[in-house]
Amino acid sequence: MTRPAAPSNTREILRLAVPAFGALIAEPLFLLADSAIVGHLGVAQLAGVGLASTLLYTAVGLMVFLAYSTTPAVARAIGDGKLGKALAAGRDGVWLALLLGTVLAVAGFLAAEPLVGLLGADGEVRGYAVEYLRWSMPGLVAMLLIFAGTGVLRGLQDTRTPLVVATAGFAVNIGLNWFLVYGVHLSVAGSAIGTSIAQWAMAAVYLVMVGRNARRHDVSLRPDWRGIRTMTSVGSWLMLRTLSLRLAILATVFVVTAQGSVNLAAHQLAMTIFSFLAFALDALAIAAQALIGKELGASRPMRARELTHTMIRWGAGFGVVTGVLLAAGAPWVGFLFTSDGGVQSALTAALWVLAVGQPLAGYVFVLDGVLIGAGDARYLAIAGVVNLAVYAPLLAAVHLIRPDGAAGLVWLWLAFALGYMLARGVTLGLRARTDKWMVLGSH
Repeated sequence: MTRPAAPSNTREILRLAVPAFGALIAEPLFLLADSAIVGHLGVAQLAGVGLASTLLYTAVGLMVFLAYSTTPAVARAIGDGKLGKALAAGRDGVWLALLLGTVLAVAGFLAAEPLVGLLGADGEVRGYAVEYLRWSMPGLVAMLLIFAGTGVLRGLQDTRTPLVVATAGFAVNIGLNWFLVYGVHLSVAGSAIGTSIAQWAMAAVYLVMVGRNARRHDVSLRPDWRGIRTMTSVGSWLMLRTLSLRLAILATVFVVTAQGSVNLAAHQLAMTIFSFLAFALDALAIAAQALIGKELGASRPMRARELTHTMIRWGAGFGVVTGVLLAAGAPWVGFLFTSDGGVQSALTAALWVLAVGQPLAGYVFVLDGVLIGAGDARYLAIAGVVNLAVYAPLLAAVHLIRPDGAAGLVWLWLAFALGYMLARGVTLGLRARTDKWMVLGSH
């Protein structure tokens, strides 16, 4: 009886994961494009954009619950046959994104200089970081709206539309950035402005689609403040989970900043590539969120368990493939972003460590998606705090020892890509072995 189920699992997963892969990598591709364009301006510009991007994506990362809470809420309602409830949840997510995005954008613009200073940057690097961060703030609101709109469509089992939107946005982003940086000579500000414009164009598409779906099914576009409060309550646990992840990344940046601008620039590139691969591996996690939410909403726990086992195998296998490809290409990747030999050498060493950790990363990202899809936000938040407590001593040891040159970056990535990710794998794996996360029906 289990034999016929495998092809069905495969079709369902691929139907969502393949388009999700293209859509997910759009955001890190924005950053990769920025890094490639800005990297040829100089090391200080690249390092400044790296610091600003860390702060920017910390704020954005904390708000990822707008997608991660909307997707399972919509998917559960769809599985339970309640389309109106699904669309109402999506609408409330969009309103919450607009409110939070506006507040964060204003605060980020006003606090850009002290925020950059907290990471220990000074001189030219600090100036470029502040400039990039401030010009990125208009696009922050759009990024949050994109999260919410994408979450709605994923919950509706549609990952193809986000792929089309993301592809078009990426093309516009590259063209605008190149023109504004080199054509108009706006330096790092041009890169931030171009990305913001592209993100608003993408957000507009999602707003139109969510509005049309709601009107077609007689769902009011006005905010339901009770629904928004419910979304915020669920999202608070996911925010804590994400906060622990971002604190780990911020602490890592703080340590590498003390190693000098060469290692900082190389780390920025390595982290960008890590993010790119993470989003690629996360395609399975997105499929997990949508499928697990739908199956639990339809009260089919055995089906949810089958899908989980299949996606775990796929995640680890895909991690092996990306690891091998990354290890083979590591010596040449640096040439795409910078002509500085020191940065290229340090980057190569860091990427080899990252390559070794890819199978573990695949396992972690899939299980993370499964538990998010199940709405197990409280456990994910608590586990995130535990993982951070495990990582802190490893990071402190690297900071205190301070190995010279590229060796410092290698030890830093050993602590992050292997030590921290292993802690995440253990806490997620232990939870997945139980049935406590399998809450059935829409709620």
